[in-house]
Amino acid sequence: MLTVTQPVEETSSPERRPQKTAVIREPRHVPLAHVVRGDIVEGVHHGSVVVLSADGGVAFQAGDIEAAFYPCSALKPVQVVGMLRAGLSLDDELLALAVASHSGEERHLVGVQGILDFAGLAEADLRNAPDWPCDPAVREAWVRCGRGLSRLAQNGSGTHAAMLVTAQARGWPLDDYLDSGHPLQQSIAEAVEDLTGERIARVTVDECGAPLFSVSLEGLTRAVAQIASADPGTEEAAVSNAIRNHPEMASGSWRDVARLMRAVPGLLANDGFEGIQVAALPDGRAVGVKIADGGDRALMPVVAAALALCGVDRGVLTEFASRPVLSGMTMVGSLRAAGALTSDFSAVPPAPEEKGQPREHRPHAHRTEQIRRQRR
Repeated sequence: MLTVTQPVEETSSPERRPQKTAVIREPRHVPLAHVVRGDIVEGVHHGSVVVLSADGGVAFQAGDIEAAFYPCSALKPVQVVGMLRAGLSLDDELLALAVASHSGEERHLVGVQGILDFAGLAEADLRNAPDWPCDPAVREAWVRCGRGLSRLAQNGSGTHAAMLVTAQARGWPLDDYLDSGHPLQQSIAEAVEDLTGERIARVTVDECGAPLFSVSLEGLTRAVAQIASADPGTEEAAVSNAIRNHPEMASGSWRDVARLMRAVPGLLANDGFEGIQVAALPDGRAVGVKIADGGDRALMPVVAAALALCGVDRGVLTEFASRPVLSGMTMVGSLRAAGALTSDFSAVPPAPEEKGQPREHRPHAHRTEQIRRQRR
């Protein structure tokens, strides 16, 4: 799909805008995973990974964590924080669906229709690109039934429905809610800059038609860490609670991120097209991964290795740590993390207290509070 980049418009006063911006360059990715068959490295997946400690410091990095990239759907938790700050109000289950690049299961379609019904809107009001369900099994069943492309079935329909509800609640126009200059998108951009601690480097268009904001892998991971460790009663905590309580709504019943959240108590995880995944624990420890080739087969083994460095029990991560290479039904090799990710690193220690450090000590929290006071 053709996308056109454009400069980001001002979203907040200069004194509150972060000065750091992701570096625009060809990413300096490094080998992160090997495909091994018969003790020979048959293939190599390059990428970048960052591990943050509970105090927000970079505990481990490989590749290029400062280069500008487009987080795709991995940015959705941040986008939904921006919508909540702008006036969105949904229950826990539907809020999880607003964060989702969902699989197109019946529960997702019913949920998206429920968001629209809540505001007296219809599928025709959505401006996302029509598509089939993204889960292969769901899509196959959909096509067998003779169903065609649908805005409701497209994986970002929950996010788009939430955007419409937010715009309607504020009395903003609905027809152009995807324009990067729309007040809704400006509110989302402000949340992106606040939580990542970076100025948006570039704006383009996502596959679903929404504005897509470019930041660094470190910035994205830092934003998700803040959401995962947020104090109760905040918009960030509302998003993290929704994802943790309804992982299947925030992704899909058979998706790796849902399985990972079920396996690791308290974990918040989200993925995006082009080989991106972020995951964070309640005390702020977090990992971010970008696979250079944009595929997802190496993603989970690399994420599992990064979470092990982050201090998650390796035994819990065993089922995610490798992918089999098969000859028929016989396993003849595996895809697994490589390089520094396999070193015997000391685990990143958890925060001293279960809830993590006080909010005022977390990166960029002062600007979050400024925004909240201004809204009052």
